[in-house]
Amino acid sequence: MNIDKKTYKKYATAHAPKTPCVKNCIWAFCVGGAICTFGELLSRAYSVWGLPKEDAGTLTSVTLIFLSALFTGIGIFDRIAKHAGAGTLVPITGFANSVVSPAIDTKAEGLVLGVGAKIFTVAGPVLLYGTLAGSVYGVIYWLCQKF
Repeated sequence: MNIDKKTYKKYATAHAPKTPCVKNCIWAFCVGGAICTFGELLSRAYSVWGLPKEDAGTLTSVTLIFLSALFTGIGIFDRIAKHAGAGTLVPITGFANSVVSPAIDTKAEGLVLGVGAKIFTVAGPVLLYGTLAGSVYGVIYWLCQKF
């Protein structure tokens, strides 16, 4: 069977399941909002327990990272993400998941060649280019302050 690209694309589009875009957006909004609300509640709870605002914020981030890594490890995060989609990608929880997932997938290959070599395959470029962009912007800001 020899079909040109245009005909194949038309055929594939006609037979592909329709994505419920509005429903997916609502779920992402609700789950992302719930994660952020949980983070805010954690921060306020830590403040009520006597921690300064900065320390409460730091402990909130650490708690969210820990819970995301834990939920990824025991398979809960993937089940939530299956229904919530982008809502689970609230920056800190999504980042923790992107670090833990490759480590879990490659643990059978050993600690060095598996986990150690693959742990930052998804998050590595984010760290690299985020750090690089921050440095470039810092230099630009510094130069603007000088002149």
